[in-house]
Amino acid sequence: MAFRTRLPPHSRRAEAWVSGTIDLVRALALAEIPVVVIAQRDDPARWSRSAVGHLDVAPELGPEARAEALLAVAAERPEPPVLYYDDDEDLLFVSRHRDRLARGFRFVIPAADLVEDLVDKARFHPLAERLGLPVPRTVRCSSGALDDDHGLGFPLIVKPVSRHGGAWARVVSGKAANVDDRPALAALAARLADADLDLLVQEAVPGPESRVESYHVYVDEQGGIAGEFTGRKLRTYPRSCGFSTAVTITDDAEVRALGRRITLELELRGVAKLDFKRAPDGARKLLEVNPRFNLWHHPGALAGVNLPALVYERLHGGPAPAAGVARAGVTWCSSHDLQAARAAGVGLVPWARWVAGCDAISGLAWNDPFPLPRAAAWRARGRLRRGAPV
Repeated sequence: MAFRTRLPPHSRRAEAWVSGTIDLVRALALAEIPVVVIAQRDDPARWSRSAVGHLDVAPELGPEARAEALLAVAAERPEPPVLYYDDDEDLLFVSRHRDRLARGFRFVIPAADLVEDLVDKARFHPLAERLGLPVPRTVRCSSGALDDDHGLGFPLIVKPVSRHGGAWARVVSGKAANVDDRPALAALAARLADADLDLLVQEAVPGPESRVESYHVYVDEQGGIAGEFTGRKLRTYPRSCGFSTAVTITDDAEVRALGRRITLELELRGVAKLDFKRAPDGARKLLEVNPRFNLWHHPGALAGVNLPALVYERLHGGPAPAAGVARAGVTWCSSHDLQAARAAGVGLVPWARWVAGCDAISGLAWNDPFPLPRAAAWRARGRLRRGAPV
């Protein structure tokens, strides 16, 4: 592991070590917190001017060796760094090595069993049903048994238990597949017949992805809500069951109240995002709970509720800034939003006008213009070395 930093060696402020996206880096930078990025050279976060340094972690390192390598560098810092993570793999890494990592880092994370229950969607639904949470009816099956509807009502959503299965991505574009009727289910089952995947089959909540609303929260060690805000998806790519490309901050009292109730039921600590989808009758169904940092914390910070900064100040022992109500209407988009807008029938000129007024564009800012092009250049360089098409 190589380590470089532009921080003075005896800085009075602890560093925030971020294994995550550039949006998390930007949220921390808005609070003038020194950020060290844990990322490879093809990651836009690595090239952000908002970062004071970076760590190179060899991708072939196993979890045990990675923990020891991080601790070795952290031991050289004048203050224990505050550790941030924003995907399931890093969440599980921190959770499963929490006792060891706590020797050199400060961080927030839910109880170990709850992390496992929330990340493993097959474990989440039994937990949700046991607590009486408003989740859609769901069953677990193998890809070989997918041609059975298992007593669920159409339309259905089918998704892999693990998001890291390459066999799923070779057959389906997106996180999940929409299945409208029995012939469509049979066709998907035929495509996945040789995939040997563990799947979840769920009754779909009708309506577009713009009906997906979210509750974002930081719960302190005493169980108090230190900060919260609500939001709504505007566009995803692919259009159905895709990844968020445009979102907006809201001020929805009903989503906030439902999110608070579920957070209390789960006895959750740390940060989390709760996703709901509003059905045509107005009822909201809980889709998932992600107990980690995420892209929403960038527009949330711009709206006045900076959850990563609140975590930092609480852990660093400084005066935590008061968290008020987030300003509704703040917008964010990714570099893939043009594709999403075209798929949704939005013309180029209306989309360009919308982007011009957007509060945050992931990886692109007037005072930090190089993360996306420099990361793309490194990816192209890697392809050339491998002899692959650029």
